[in-house]
Amino acid sequence: MEIAIIANDTKKELMTEFCIAYCGILSKHNLCATSITAKYISEATGLDIVRFLSGDQGGAQQIASRIGCDEIDLLLYFRDPLTPNENTPDNVLLRLCDVHNIPVATNIATAEVLIHGLERGDLEWREILKAGK
Repeated sequence: MEIAIIANDTKKELMTEFCIAYCGILSKHNLCATSITAKYISEATGLDIVRFLSGDQGGAQQIASRIGCDEIDLLLYFRDPLTPNENTPDNVLLRLCDVHNIPVATNIATAEVLIHGLERGDLEWREILKAGK
């Protein structure tokens, strides 16, 4: 599975802790993330992560493009809804996930549900869907 990871500045530490906790599951998949988030996670876990630009320099748009091309199977996007930021790509990312049926978690509670489902094989329908194309 192709997993994209994004975390707003106030959520980077939480995302890193999440990835430490679920490193064993995440290590079985291909990961990509915006630059600073990827740096924190890879330094803390040793996970191999494809690094895109930082979020404010277009990294989220790079991930959005991959979602639009059906190259992402799961998005973990820890966003901070209490910190308004004109540069956040929330609407575009979430809309693209809805259009392309990409499971997305915007907080740790949903991320844990998805990561456990990923471990159980509940998301294998994505692979079946791709094989049929």
